[in-house]
Amino acid sequence: MENVLKINEITKKYKGFSLGPVDIEIPCGFSTALIGANGAGKTTLIDVVCGVTGKSGGECVYFGDKTDIDDSELRNRIGYCSSMNFFPLSWDLKTIAEAMEIGFDNFDRNRFKDMCKRFKLEDPTAKKTKKLMKLSDGNKMRTYLAAVLARNTELLVLDEPASSLDPLARDVLCEIFREYLAEGDGNRSIIFSTHNIADMEYATDYAVFMAGGKVIEQGFVEDLKEKYILVHGEADKCEKAKPYMLSCTSNSMNFEGIALAENLVKLTQLDTAVEKPNLQQLSVGILRKAEADEK
Repeated sequence: MENVLKINEITKKYKGFSLGPVDIEIPCGFSTALIGANGAGKTTLIDVVCGVTGKSGGECVYFGDKTDIDDSELRNRIGYCSSMNFFPLSWDLKTIAEAMEIGFDNFDRNRFKDMCKRFKLEDPTAKKTKKLMKLSDGNKMRTYLAAVLARNTELLVLDEPASSLDPLARDVLCEIFREYLAEGDGNRSIIFSTHNIADMEYATDYAVFMAGGKVIEQGFVEDLKEKYILVHGEADKCEKAKPYMLSCTSNSMNFEGIALAENLVKLTQLDTAVEKPNLQQLSVGILRKAEADEK
């Protein structure tokens, strides 16, 4: 199976916002990040993919041949986690474990306890634990993640899992992502959305960039780093460099931005410095270009 998810011409129309048409092939065995600013359509796409909301058109194909997201067997293979009130706020860890065990036959209480420990949450087997309403946003997200990661799934679909986590918890999440994929021996995949990739680059193999409800770029991270270059130099070189740049920012001293690697020679002839971008720099450059195009 080459793709864990194939999205064909998916659309979703709301008053004031339209998603798509979106066409994406998510590779199996890797961690894929949906990257975009707030309002880009990432959550809407995830909600459509996971059956939280209906689509206006198009089709999703899961695991090569499944198309009915309402099928209980398919849902059992997918671990979905929202960033907003995933469980009732009156629930505590013990109630969550009981509900997950009833809802999914692949939920493991021992693994849930282990995940709670790794995320520095209370022991779910304790006689009394705090209700979700008493937890910080970060600890709520850790709880949601612990619950979904305690299931034996083949695909994780997570909406902004790192947005409310502190840097240490994000690092733990990246470690768990890598363990999850390794344990699947090429048959497990992850899709997660983010508007800030800085702390999640280690956990990202494939990137899908979104803006205005559409996909504007996609590919394996290492391939994208070969396709684009990071350019910077003194401010007086900026105007001459701009025709070859996709986007850039400048001040009185320097400028920096992203360009296609095919313009490498022309830019170096202008006495600029050129290097391989990291994913954060790549994201900023691509999204700035999309924002400028919308104006």
